Amino acid sequence: MAKLQIIVNIKVESKLLDKVTDSLKKYPEVIDLYEVTGEFDVVAIINTDNMVEFRKFLKDKLLKIEGVETTHTAVVLYTHKKGGKLVEG
Repeated sequence: MAKLQIIVNIKVESKLLDKVTDSLKKYPEVIDLYEVTGEFDVVAIINTDNMVEFRKFLKDKLLKIEGVETTHTAVVLYTHKKGGKLVEG
């Protein structure tokens, strides 16, 4: 069964940006991690087996990192193109 992929946009207290990214890098659920411009400061791509596991990751790990102010999540429903290549379904 395919893993659930979730995009998490994270707003961070500016002075703690490095602390937040250093913490997120350590979690195996975080498969990609980007520092970005715009409304949010960090984008993390999370892989979990299901929504229960994602909730646990969010509640017990991500939201407990000092400096994380808010998050906005989007669950990937279907991938049309990845790595520059079309995904056949």
